[in-house]
Amino acid sequence: MSFHARPQPGQLNLFDIDEPPTAAPRVEVAPAPEVAAPSLLQHPRAQREIVLQGHRVAYEFRVARRRSIGFSVGLEGLSVRAPRWVRRADVDGALLERGDWILTKLAEQQQRNQRLEAARVHWREGASLPFLGEPVVMVIDPRVAGAVLQADTHGNGQGLPGVPRRVLRVGLPHDARAEQLREAVQGWLQRQARRVFEERCTFFAPRLNVRVKRLSLSSAATRWGSASSDGCIWLHWRLIHFTLPVIDYVVAHELAHLREMNHSRAFWDVVRSVVPDYQRARRLLDDQPVPVLD
Repeated sequence: MSFHARPQPGQLNLFDIDEPPTAAPRVEVAPAPEVAAPSLLQHPRAQREIVLQGHRVAYEFRVARRRSIGFSVGLEGLSVRAPRWVRRADVDGALLERGDWILTKLAEQQQRNQRLEAARVHWREGASLPFLGEPVVMVIDPRVAGAVLQADTHGNGQGLPGVPRRVLRVGLPHDARAEQLREAVQGWLQRQARRVFEERCTFFAPRLNVRVKRLSLSSAATRWGSASSDGCIWLHWRLIHFTLPVIDYVVAHELAHLREMNHSRAFWDVVRSVVPDYQRARRLLDDQPVPVLD
């Protein structure tokens, strides 16, 4: 199995077409690390605070070599960067001016924090994770070789009565550590990803009149898929968490690049020819949180 941590030069990825956020005058907004915190109104490294529309917001402040005041709202809260010569009153004025934006972003990040926590996978028997859009319950079974997906009609008190659950029986001893379970399950997910991706490439390639020279699994941090002009395709193995229509969109997207190495109207026409409702699948890919596997 071949893995590529990063796309090679000349590849295109699904994020090339994202539009940059609209910048506010004199304020630069930068991304922040995604580290969970109990309250977004109280940054864990806060040195200053301000009241914005009745909400007391404690924020991290740093002097930086820059020309203007910069704000960033991440899962820890509000961070502010400013040049050394900027007065405290100027910073307060900028924060008050942008109070609506800051509070909106804090609320959005709080919701994202909650979604991420809900998506966190707990590596223990009886916990679940999504596979092709549906939950799969992990069960340790020393009698199994490797990992086997089955339907459990008993349910053991979980799920709806009479409705089969999907159970992944993992061949490990009952006293296996969480790291062992994670390694075994991730290995199974990657094998399933390769199987599904190969099937979908085989389905779509002749319909698009393209030939895949090589398909590789990816674990890139910022790309769901990429393609090179010589016919090589990279697909992130964690797409296997999503439903088949979402996977089909990403596969069709990358295969379409073998005909149009751009994101022109002609490119989207190629994608639409095999996935007419690709925009819906793309929204699902953007909106649904990816399981946190650490």
